[in-house]
Amino acid sequence: MLDLRIDETLCIRCGECAADCPAGIITLNDLPEITDEQGCYKCMHCYAVCPEGALSILGSDPADPAWKPGPLPGTGELANLVRMRRSVRRFQDENLPWERIEALLQNASHAPTGVNARDVLFTVTRDKAFTAALGREMLDAVAAAKDAGRLPEGLVGQYLGWVAKCWKEEGRDVILRGAPHLLLASAPADAPCPVQDTHIALATFELLAASQGLGTLWDGLFMMALAVCPQILPRLGLPGGHQIGYAMLFGKPAVAYQRVAPHGPARVNALG
Repeated sequence: MLDLRIDETLCIRCGECAADCPAGIITLNDLPEITDEQGCYKCMHCYAVCPEGALSILGSDPADPAWKPGPLPGTGELANLVRMRRSVRRFQDENLPWERIEALLQNASHAPTGVNARDVLFTVTRDKAFTAALGREMLDAVAAAKDAGRLPEGLVGQYLGWVAKCWKEEGRDVILRGAPHLLLASAPADAPCPVQDTHIALATFELLAASQGLGTLWDGLFMMALAVCPQILPRLGLPGGHQIGYAMLFGKPAVAYQRVAPHGPARVNALG
């Protein structure tokens, strides 16, 4: 049940909820009405757009102060955040408080998903000791695969060969890099766009983390290593049928970047 409720004393019959409904299932017949509950995307545009807070749906409460909009960053502030963001490969040996991680994930869950599926699952390691143990297990498996000649052909095999060399000869973990936390984003493989949804969720998390001075790294080597470490997958506790979109390391950085790297200019194909 969508549980659509209209406060007649607040509704000004402006029609914004009907005009902004992506599914086109709201009509204004004096008060707003839903004509097809099965067609609702559960996007809650109607709830968000109502200027008077007269509309409630899916148990929402427009009077709840937790959902009142706060100040937005200025254009310059957001641009600086994006331009100063760096891939971090040096982390402090320190766990983040779970409350801080959970708050980041709750905010990242507001990232858009295809057809408003909202089924991205965040799998996160909470303790640096667990993360390190997982890394050692993966590194030993990659090294064993190299010794047995089981690394994939091509570029992936070359990278994993380098991973094994760093581990065996230097004792250096270049998969998890001493990060206290590993974050995986997954979604049901039969979702409308599982990979895209997980990437958008992680990109949102990354910017939220950067705004708090945290470091992140899109961990391609972890994704490559999974190909030769299938025994790791059960350890991750993913539901059946879930597809990992990507992996990300995060924590307090052990490096401070002082200036924007001059990337660009943007490659633009302008039409019209």
